[in-house]
Formats: sequence, C-alpha cells, structure tokens
Amino acid sequence: MNWYVVHTKPRQEQRALDNLSRQGYECFLPTLAFERIVNGKLAFVPEAMFPRYLFVNLEDPETGKGLSPIRSTKGVSQLVTFGAEPARVGANIIESLRNMSAAPPQNLFTPGQRVVVTDGPFSGMEGIYQTLTTMKDGESRALVLIELLHKPATLSARLASVKKID
Repeated sequence: MNWYVVHTKPRQEQRALDNLSRQGYECFLPTLAFERIVNGKLAFVPEAMFPRYLFVNLEDPETGKGLSPIRSTKGVSQLVTFGAEPARVGANIIESLRNMSAAPPQNLFTPGQRVVVTDGPFSGMEGIYQTLTTMKDGESRALVLIELLHKPATLSARLASVKKID
C-alpha cells in the first residue's frame, strides 16, 4: 500500500476529500475533535490534524488509478513531492494517525484551569474555572471562582465571556 500526501487549497480539506472519494480513491483526513463555543453553546467540532493536508491510498500508481487526476480535483492544490517523486507515507504512520483521530474529544476548559472574564461588569477579572452549568433557558454558562472583596465568590458567566489564560 502506498499512501501519498495531498496539499489542499485553504480550508478545503473536506471538499478535496469528498471529490477524491467520489472518484474512487481511498482517502484519509486525520481530524481531532475539540470543544468550541458555537452560537454561545459548547459543541465538539472536528478540526484537521494537519491543516491543508490529507492522504490518498494507491495500490500501485503505475496500474489502475493514477496520480494525475488527483492534481486536477477541486479542492486540491497539488500533490506533495520531493523533487519529481511524490511523497509517500508508510501504512504504519497512517494507522497511528487513525488511532489518534479516534481519541476522545478535548475539552475547551478543565476544572482548576485559570481563566479571565472578557465581558460584562467583571471584565478583566481572573479566576479558576469550576464547571459548566445549564440555565433554565437552556444556555450553558461557566462557573468561575473569583476573589471579590478578599473573599472567594462564584461567578456564572456566558461561555463566550470566558477565555483561558495560557
């Protein structure tokens, strides 16, 4: 099995993957799921592990499906090459990437993490992320432990108003 590296156009990994799959190529786009704020709510969003790159499997480029149609596929920028030779990736590396893609999603915040409030009356205050709670109206909010008048206090903040401190 020969896996080749395809360089895609910006933010068109999925488009290239769909078009190559329709042409009968076996493709792999390694992704990781990250917890992100989408429309004010937490959602797990898949993101490309290697932005602008995906992998195509060819049994033998000399027989059957060739590399030429890949270059003219919508969403594809070019085939990655070293000189005149297309870049090959071993099946063991692809298998490792598949295992990493199957890993559980990564949370946006973890309890005990330092955060800063970016909006509202407590803007600029640093605190410690405690947990996520859902209000009666269905909106998710972050509970943040802050120090207010030299005493610990719990603040309920919109998710979009809380940012990690790196």
